[in-house]
Amino acid sequence: MSPEAPSSPRSLAEALRARDDASLAALLRGRPDLITPVPSDLTQLATRAGTRASVLRALERLDRFALQTAQALAVAPDPAPYDTLLGLLAGDDGDESVAAALPRTVAALREQALVWGEDDRLRLVRTARELLAPSAQHPSPTGLGPTVREATSGMSPGRMQEIVARAGLRSTHDSVSAVTALTALFTDREKMTELLDGAPEAAREVLSRLMWGPPYGQVTADPAAHLRWLLDRGLLLPTAPGTVVLPREVALHLRGGRAHRAPEPLPPAVEPSAVHSPQVVDATAAGQAFTALATVEELLKSWNQGGPAVLRAGGLSVRDLKRTAVALDLSEPVAAFWIELAYAAGLLASDGEADERYAPTPGYDTWLERPPAERWAHLAGTWLTATRTAGLIGGRDAKDRTLSALGPGLDRSAAPEVRHRVLTLLAGLPEGGAPSAEAVLARLSWERPLRGPQRDSTEDLRTRLARWTLTESESLGVTGRGALSAQGRALLGPVDAADDSGSATAPDLLSPAELATATAAAARLLAPLLPEPLDHVLLQADLTAVAPGPLRRPLADVLGVLADVESKGGATVYRFTPGSVRRALDAGQTAADLHAFLAEHSRTPVPQPLAYLIDDVARRHGHLRVGAASSYVRCDDDAVLNEILADKRAAALRLRRLAPTVLAAPCDPATLLEGLRSMGYAPAAESAEGDVLIARADAHRTPPRTAPEPVPDGPPPPDATLLTAAIRAIRAGDLAATAPRKSTGTELTGGELPRTSPADTLATLQAAVLTGDAVWIGYVNAEGAASQRVVAPVRVEGGFVTAYDHTADEVRTYALHRITGVAELAED
Repeated sequence: MSPEAPSSPRSLAEALRARDDASLAALLRGRPDLITPVPSDLTQLATRAGTRASVLRALERLDRFALQTAQALAVAPDPAPYDTLLGLLAGDDGDESVAAALPRTVAALREQALVWGEDDRLRLVRTARELLAPSAQHPSPTGLGPTVREATSGMSPGRMQEIVARAGLRSTHDSVSAVTALTALFTDREKMTELLDGAPEAAREVLSRLMWGPPYGQVTADPAAHLRWLLDRGLLLPTAPGTVVLPREVALHLRGGRAHRAPEPLPPAVEPSAVHSPQVVDATAAGQAFTALATVEELLKSWNQGGPAVLRAGGLSVRDLKRTAVALDLSEPVAAFWIELAYAAGLLASDGEADERYAPTPGYDTWLERPPAERWAHLAGTWLTATRTAGLIGGRDAKDRTLSALGPGLDRSAAPEVRHRVLTLLAGLPEGGAPSAEAVLARLSWERPLRGPQRDSTEDLRTRLARWTLTESESLGVTGRGALSAQGRALLGPVDAADDSGSATAPDLLSPAELATATAAAARLLAPLLPEPLDHVLLQADLTAVAPGPLRRPLADVLGVLADVESKGGATVYRFTPGSVRRALDAGQTAADLHAFLAEHSRTPVPQPLAYLIDDVARRHGHLRVGAASSYVRCDDDAVLNEILADKRAAALRLRRLAPTVLAAPCDPATLLEGLRSMGYAPAAESAEGDVLIARADAHRTPPRTAPEPVPDGPPPPDATLLTAAIRAIRAGDLAATAPRKSTGTELTGGELPRTSPADTLATLQAAVLTGDAVWIGYVNAEGAASQRVVAPVRVEGGFVTAYDHTADEVRTYALHRITGVAELAED
């Protein structure tokens, strides 16, 4: 090394201190937990970067090759030269792909502060080594066992000398040199080959079985001859009674120097398994988007008068979910997805009443007034960023409780990242390209292997989230025929589709402002693909109306009250019934209004049966009046009331006559209305003043509700402003903590504040004003928090010192009585 070359850092703090601001910003951006809160200096930053929780979080975000590199460093000597690390990953025969990818991976691990040191002395942070190094309790994914030194730590000196002698080595004076000689033998390829050539065939078979792990095996008190041969030469070492282990050095020789059976320096390719025309993809996705809007509208219309009750523990009961699925003609998991999406979008919530029920929110009415493409964009943007995961419904939580729709426990902070990453992978394919689900899952597993399934377990959450993303994006219209649509591509915002390296850090999710821009762009692309709403229907003689496409909002609203939906598909069929016509009259329409409405919006003449139906129901509507006594019925025709009293079906209503034209009942008006309607009458509710009450279809709404906030996966990534301020504060704090001080005869330990008398403090500060020198002070603020600062005093008067604070990078005023002491900085 030349004299000008920088010496290798002695600690992680020194390595961080040697970084520039851009490198520190990359570290804090990739590990935002390190600046929550902002550390006081680089030493505290290094300490925080080495804590178990922070290291675990960082390891979970490594891709497979970066993790394999860290695992190789964990079984390498500490520190390890770069060439040793390359040998562990590429093997004795070398691997061009590994050699090409390793420099980038080591740089990424350095950036994440998991590895530090120059290439000749690479070190894995201590906590990561403890987590990744093999042990009997926690086997390493490499399948390697302990080193010879670790495995023989409790072996007697006599036994060590026996092993050395049987291995063909000279005897040594102590166990340490014996271990060194044995290790040198096992790492010498030629001598080990010569030794193993003389091994019995059965012994070589034992070694081949243990070679890739697990390295532990069982032996009897009187082992077979081939096992005894291995034990006598240290090729197997005892770790406990009846248990032996294959030393790490022996396993590496047998493997040809590889720490892993199959290093994976390159991510699995995501190739299209089918290619469709982009126009077909967009049209298919637009059709799904239209269906999605219709499904959400139908769901919320069915809950207009107050939906299912809220469970005591929160959420929707299984019975109500089944009932909703039947009403929507969907499977229960699909119905649960739409319910959760409407809730996440702020269109649905609990009403907060004593008899708490789910109902549409006022935001639903606002949403309905928007154009269809904008309504879809709102749903799609909500889905992309929501942490509530409908796929978990019906499963069990950690306390073995069933997870219910709209209930607690459905938030998964990894969901937005997985959705974004899956769609980004689709965006990297040619337009119209649809990959297989297995290819996408293999790529995601490579990118986050520590979040993958453990041995003998079912699929991990990340894999299930990816499967659900592929299904949900198709249902929502983000994809069509498995390929990303144009509106889905716009929903992601700017994407670097050429980046195929599998970043070791989480992808940057869209900020609220970026998401708003992306959803607006997606809406513009989708709008021309959606069918234009129609302003007419086709009336038929069998009391039905056919809507050959989507209807404009006022027409759809009125027709939805006047008729019942009989079938859906490319065209919607509505059926007129006495009950549906009465519903329109209850909503304030008159017979003349209904005739005019149908004549205006029908491309065919109004059929005579339909006109008769409207007139017949209108003639009887309101003939009876129901009010509150508990309830009463009044009618100008007492013969009608006589008919009601004589009807056996009215017995349950317990009616009694108060006057020739008035009947009273002990039940509430709503029950009396339903009872009379079930008997074939068409009563109308009236107010205390005798006016007819108009029942609006959208009368029940929750109070204003905000959509549920996504649950973040740890601290959010810092923005540029926060990063700049944090780095400046850390640098300044580090300057204060590490600035060399003149010797005062009393050495201060790390973090200890300087202590001087008030007279000395004042004299030193006044001298610094005259000379313009910076000094080091200890300061305790009004809250009692102590800190160290490097300041350049400008003025001392009135019990205060005004100085330029290098720590805060600004001019500040300090009370002299709060300064614990002052020390001059060394001239160098």
